[in-house]
Amino acid sequence: MYQPETYGVALTFMVATMLCWGSWANTLKLCPGYRFQLFYWDYVGGLLLGSVAWGLTLGSFGATGSSFLNGITRSGTEPVLWAMAGGAVFNVANLLLVAAIDIAGLAVAFPVGIGLALVIGAVSSYILSPNGNPWMLFGGIALVVGAIVCDAIAYRLREATRASLSTRGVVISLISGVLMGSFFPLVSKAMSGVHGPGPYATCFFFAIGVAICAVPVNLLLMRRPLDGKVPVAMREFWSARPGWHMAGVLGGGIWCTGAVLNFVASRAEVVGPAVSYSIGQGATMVSACWGVFVWREFAGAPAKAKSYLGWMFVLFVCGLALVALAPLFHGV
Repeated sequence: MYQPETYGVALTFMVATMLCWGSWANTLKLCPGYRFQLFYWDYVGGLLLGSVAWGLTLGSFGATGSSFLNGITRSGTEPVLWAMAGGAVFNVANLLLVAAIDIAGLAVAFPVGIGLALVIGAVSSYILSPNGNPWMLFGGIALVVGAIVCDAIAYRLREATRASLSTRGVVISLISGVLMGSFFPLVSKAMSGVHGPGPYATCFFFAIGVAICAVPVNLLLMRRPLDGKVPVAMREFWSARPGWHMAGVLGGGIWCTGAVLNFVASRAEVVGPAVSYSIGQGATMVSACWGVFVWREFAGAPAKAKSYLGWMFVLFVCGLALVALAPLFHGV
């Protein structure tokens, strides 16, 4: 399998992860009128296809570690279960995140939910595998917390006349963030140890965990939607436009690409899972840019709300810069 041997290549992988994880949700925006619960079935299909495609390409070339197919056939039962458990936790978190996007928009759901996930995931991953300068890593995380607060305030100001919906969007984002920050340590544990699968095989088992968990959870959300809309019938999925199905599959494939690159980068000795996950969750910045500058989600917001958005971007950029530099000053 292919494994980066320099920090420069690993950093490129992590930045690519940030772009993928911050952009996949645009595919949901491309399907106006398509309920997110229906979109999610296509998304899961794209995630599974993406894990196989990357496994049979990057995961099958190179002389480092075990190949994709060997990782699948020779992995111990416990690592496989850890990877699938990570997929199940991610699935619930992601369904809540997509619901929050539907209610509050990209510029709010991602900074609040994924920002919180960054904090939880980075801290727990560092405890399991302490790589990087802790002062820089946790200093960067502290700045991200400040960015989350600024974004939540901006959203509150924008939604001053819709308090109940505003509160629901933020609460769902926060719950999603707690769960989203919990899946990566499970994945990291699956890849560690002598009998652990490589990152490409881990992503495949992770995708299977997502698919298995999606069946009961998404069916429940179809019957009891979180956005206050009427229940969703499965027949609407089969009658949806082909372009909407393609958008869902594309969204899953984009997220999976980011996941594969992040899992691979986390195995680089100089990086570690805490730094890899933290930079990947810079997706928050990318999604906020999409929401603010492309989808114009804050076009009619008061000036004070836009001021808080500006501070959010500043704090996120400074925080992510500290996290990215942390591996280079490990011994300082």
